[in-house]
Amino acid sequence: MEYQISDKLKNMKPSAIREIFKSLTDPRIIAFAAGNPAAESFPADTLARLSSEIFEKEAVKALQYGITEGYPPLRALLEERLASRFGVKKEGNTLLVVTGGQQGIELTCKVMCNEGDVVIAENPSFIGALNAFRSNGARVVGVPLEEDGMNIEALEAAVRANPRAKLLYTIPTFHNPAGISTSFAKRKQIYEVAKKHGLVILEDNPYGELRFSGEEIPTIKSLDTDGLVVYCGSFSKVLSAGMRIGFLSAPDEVAAKIVVAKQVEDVHTNQFFQMLCAAYLQNCDIDAHIAGIRALYKRKSALMLKTLDENMPSVVRYTRPEGGLFLWCTLPDGIALDGFVQSALERFVAVVPGTAFNCDESAPSQSFRLTYATPTDEQIVTGVKILSEIVKEKNGGNR
Repeated sequence: MEYQISDKLKNMKPSAIREIFKSLTDPRIIAFAAGNPAAESFPADTLARLSSEIFEKEAVKALQYGITEGYPPLRALLEERLASRFGVKKEGNTLLVVTGGQQGIELTCKVMCNEGDVVIAENPSFIGALNAFRSNGARVVGVPLEEDGMNIEALEAAVRANPRAKLLYTIPTFHNPAGISTSFAKRKQIYEVAKKHGLVILEDNPYGELRFSGEEIPTIKSLDTDGLVVYCGSFSKVLSAGMRIGFLSAPDEVAAKIVVAKQVEDVHTNQFFQMLCAAYLQNCDIDAHIAGIRALYKRKSALMLKTLDENMPSVVRYTRPEGGLFLWCTLPDGIALDGFVQSALERFVAVVPGTAFNCDESAPSQSFRLTYATPTDEQIVTGVKILSEIVKEKNGGNR
C-alpha cells in the first residue's frame, strides 16, 4: 500500500541526535553527542526511598488519573521556586506541569501559531524545538547568534521581513547547542522588540540551575509586565531526564488554551513522577543537590577545555560556557564538516554536526556540538585528543 503521509509530517526528518543515539549502544563509542545529564547526578537512593513511601501511603493517588494542569502540590512548590529563583511572577500567570520541556515547547507553538506562521529563533537552535515548530506547520526564521546572544539588528530585520511572525523562541541561558548566555542588556532588547511587534516570547530555560561560574542573569520572564513571555523549564537536568517532568508559566489566557491542547495529547503528565518530584522538593535539599551537579560539571567542563587548549589546533574555535552541558566548536573553512564527523565516528567518537541545529535545514555549517556531561574523565581526554588528531590530519598537519 502507498501511504499518503500528512503534509505536516511528510517532509519531516528524524532527529539527528536521536539517530546518533542508536550508535551509542556500542560500548566503544565516546558519546560527546548525547544531551544526557551525567548518570552520577541522579539522586537514585533518595528517589527510591521516596518512591517506596509514596506507594506505601498514597498508592491509589499515584496510580490514578490526575488533572491536566498538574499535581496541585507540585504546582504550588514550583510557583514558589520560580518566584524566588527566577523572578517569575504568580500574578497573571498560570503554572502547568507538562511531559518534559519538549511538550511545553510543542504545545506553545500549537496554541500560538497557525500553519504558515513564522517562529523567530536563534540560529543555531535546539533541534527538538525546531522540529516541534515544523511539525505544527510553522516556518522557522533564524537570527544569527553572537557571543552575547541574538544579533538585535538582525532580529529587528527578521521581524519586519516576516509579518506572520507570531513567536520568538530563545534559550538565553547556557544555550543548546552554543553554550553561551544572552547578556542582560540583550534580554531587555529582545523583550522590547517583542513588545513593539506584538510577539510572544517562548523562553526555554532547562539549564538555568546549572551555572558553575560567572554571575546570574535575570530571566526574560522576570521582565514581563505585559504578558508576553511563556517560560519553560524542566526537572530533566536536575533530578531525572527519564521522569519527563517539565513545567510552563504562561499568561493566564495562553495557559488556558495550552491545557485544552494538552488534553488532546496525553490528558495529564505522569502522576507518580509528579508526586515524586513534589516529595523531593518538600523533603530534600534540592539546592544542595544542584550545588553538587554544578561542581561536577564545573570540573568536567574544565577538563574538556584544558584538553582542547592543549591539543586542539588553533584553527578550531570553541565556546567557554559558564554552565549547562555543551561546548560549540567551529572548524576552519578548509575542513568539510561531514567528513570530520564521519572520521570521528570511525574512530568511535560521536559528535553532533551543526547542520542538525540550523533553522534552515539546507544551510551549511562548520560547527559541531560536544558535551562533557555524559563521558567519563578518561573518555573526555581520549576523545578530545582523537578529534584534535583528525583536525590536524585534515588541515594538512598544521596547528
